[in-house]
Amino acid sequence: MIMAKTVLGLGGVYLLLVGFVALTQRGMIYHPDSTRVRPDEAGLPEMVPVPIKSADGWIATSWYAPPKGANRPTIVFFHGNSGAQADRAHKARAFLDAGFGVLMAGYRGFGGNGGRPSEKGLYADAEAVVRWLTGQGLASRRLVLYGESLGSGIAMEMAIRHEVMMVVLESPFTSLADLAPAYVLPPLAQLLTRDRYDNLIKAPSLRVPLLVVHGDKDGLVPVTMGHAVLNAADTVKEGLFLPEAHHNDLWEHGAGKRIIDFITRRLL
Repeated sequence: MIMAKTVLGLGGVYLLLVGFVALTQRGMIYHPDSTRVRPDEAGLPEMVPVPIKSADGWIATSWYAPPKGANRPTIVFFHGNSGAQADRAHKARAFLDAGFGVLMAGYRGFGGNGGRPSEKGLYADAEAVVRWLTGQGLASRRLVLYGESLGSGIAMEMAIRHEVMMVVLESPFTSLADLAPAYVLPPLAQLLTRDRYDNLIKAPSLRVPLLVVHGDKDGLVPVTMGHAVLNAADTVKEGLFLPEAHHNDLWEHGAGKRIIDFITRRLL
């Protein structure tokens, strides 16, 4: 009897814990910086803030600079789950110096924008960004979609919706459910995860060149997930797996130059 009560008690605690995770998961996933920063304050004076309205009415401010020459592509940069565009200024700087156009996508709830982030909402923001660029006369085939961590899910979704030039995924996961905390059993994680970003399921639908960049020492998104996404893609593809890199220091280990080389080779 005592054992049965103990088991029931532990089961109740577990269900409460799972319920708590289900209700608060977006607070665990998204960690936006709400500070509004101008591009010039981040060392990017060439870029201008562009407010872009999504189909569901939210306005998110992106940063944009056009390419230097008709033969140069535009990088559409979808950042990860924390901070905002300013935290990735060094990446934008490298792309701009290479002559590429750059659009640092803004999200609802990030960088002083209104609203709260969700998978559906961030897809709507990204869709508005792509449509804004094509509305400026840029063909979608001149766009390189760059997804960083959580942004890999956004880039993947846009890549299967639009005919773009290529896709670069930095530290991609197979799906958010696969990153659920260890105390949420896998079957429950699949059922409870509201925002999924299912990269592994979508990867076989890619029809453009793909580069996956991942650090072998990534402690947040296991490098095995990067390999899985790359292996699932049935397209021209390359993997850049850096032995000494973690989750947030790939560019400190030379990833930037090699990403630019990958893009440039496909312009020839």
